[in-house]
Amino acid sequence: MTATNLAELYDVPTMSWAQVRERLDAGFSQVPDADDAGPGPGRHSTWLTTLDADGSPHSTALGVLWHRDAFWFETGRRTRKGRNIARDPRCSLTLSVREFDLAVNGRAELVTDRVVVAELARLWAAEGWPCEVDESGTALTAPFSAQSAGRPPWHVYRIDATSAVAVQTVEPGGATRWTF
Repeated sequence: MTATNLAELYDVPTMSWAQVRERLDAGFSQVPDADDAGPGPGRHSTWLTTLDADGSPHSTALGVLWHRDAFWFETGRRTRKGRNIARDPRCSLTLSVREFDLAVNGRAELVTDRVVVAELARLWAAEGWPCEVDESGTALTAPFSAQSAGRPPWHVYRIDATSAVAVQTVEPGGATRWTF
């Protein structure tokens, strides 16, 4: 991994990827107004950008999990983002937490491992989304999901990051790019 200080001009140190991971490991809620600890968006703050067939970007808000040093999300295969990923897995995910704004570039990979899908279902359920593994063992179902997720079944994806940029929103400030 290489780190590039994008805020050198302001005489602030390079941000540490370990600190970013530590903050992500501490968790972040996707529930509106859940963060009473301080200033923050107070709403969903994660966006996924995929590529349409003509190469133009398609961005949509979605809920994600940070687990095993990766971002995970779910969607229906027939949604626009699902179709885009099937054709071209390159994507960007952005996340705002109180301490920093983060943009991650990478590839979305469909997860079909039954053990991993079940593990993610348990994690989402623990956060309040009552999902469970469907009869195929490789997708999720629930009484509801995000309006943009389409109809069930919903499939799990992991983002394999190739690079990331963070802008620190608290003192001492800073901006760093990592290439993985």
